[in-house]
Amino acid sequence: MTGAAALEASIRERLSSLAPQAIELIDDSHLHAGHAGARSGGRHYRLEIVSEHFAGQRTVARHRIIYAALGELMQHDIHALSITARTPDEIAPD
Repeated sequence: MTGAAALEASIRERLSSLAPQAIELIDDSHLHAGHAGARSGGRHYRLEIVSEHFAGQRTVARHRIIYAALGELMQHDIHALSITARTPDEIAPD
């Protein structure tokens, strides 16, 4: 498993503690080539996650829950993380 693939697996594993009903993790690092964080090895991700754990929480609190689940990955391996965190009730029906 490559470094990027191992990191994505670790992110998904840590986020599993939130019992997500849906999760989409997109690596946007290639869009930030040459950026200071990219040069130091930090990756850029876009995360869309649906979990009951976010019920009753405002956006900032939801982000803090995710940051806590990711722990030290946010300090070293992840340079930027764009988050969309919703509850199942906030998902529009098809």
